[in-house]
Amino acid sequence: MKIVAVAFKENGKQYYFKAKKELKLKEGTRVVVDTVHGIELATIVDENIDNKNLVINDMMPVVRVATKKDFDAYENNKVLAQKGFIEFNDILRKFDGLDMTLVSCEYSLDQTKILFMYVSDDRVDFRELLKALASHFKKRIELKQIGARDKAKMIGGLGPCGMETCCSRFIKDFDNISINMAKNQMLSLNPSNISGLCGRLLCCLKYENEAYTQAKKNYPKINSKIKYDGRECKVVGLNILMDQVKIEDERMIKLVSKEDIKW
Repeated sequence: MKIVAVAFKENGKQYYFKAKKELKLKEGTRVVVDTVHGIELATIVDENIDNKNLVINDMMPVVRVATKKDFDAYENNKVLAQKGFIEFNDILRKFDGLDMTLVSCEYSLDQTKILFMYVSDDRVDFRELLKALASHFKKRIELKQIGARDKAKMIGGLGPCGMETCCSRFIKDFDNISINMAKNQMLSLNPSNISGLCGRLLCCLKYENEAYTQAKKNYPKINSKIKYDGRECKVVGLNILMDQVKIEDERMIKLVSKEDIKW
């Protein structure tokens, strides 16, 4: 046995599966894998994972290299999923008080199970809905609540920078983002300026945060006292990109070069 990494969607999270050594697998090979959600179609993203710290016996298997029949089933399931999405919402409207928004409908490759993913601000008691769905579709049904960031990753869109959202383009796992990162980079704390399409803090706040942390070590701290032109002034801001410090005293407020101050 060997360990391979697969992804179920382009730029999606990677998962480890065990595979027989005789299977001819390489990056980009489409395979059928057995998962907790049923039989699924996936793509090999790494065909030779170091298994020193991994337990092969606990992994689900790669069943086979995908065939034309599998590809045809996958395309047919996408059509069924579009129909299932509409039917789900028709059924949901019959249940007053269920605050949930469906994001996606996915059939397992063998059509034995349907996974519905939704977002909601609260926990939802969907037991009666689940019964209605199982009765309608005549298949195993799973309802999975996902977060706002996961929804944005699945749907995609353009970020405030004008480019496709990072989450749908290349981010595989979400990092913890805090408001302190925006403060550290001296950004406007207006929510509309630092929030993404998901309504959460922009993932890109982390990209330059460490660079700003290191750069600020070479500048006086905000509210500290410095000497400028023989006068004592207070530091009220920084412009690291321009290598400037914003200072004030009782007579003026101005931006000056860092080289012109002493601290």
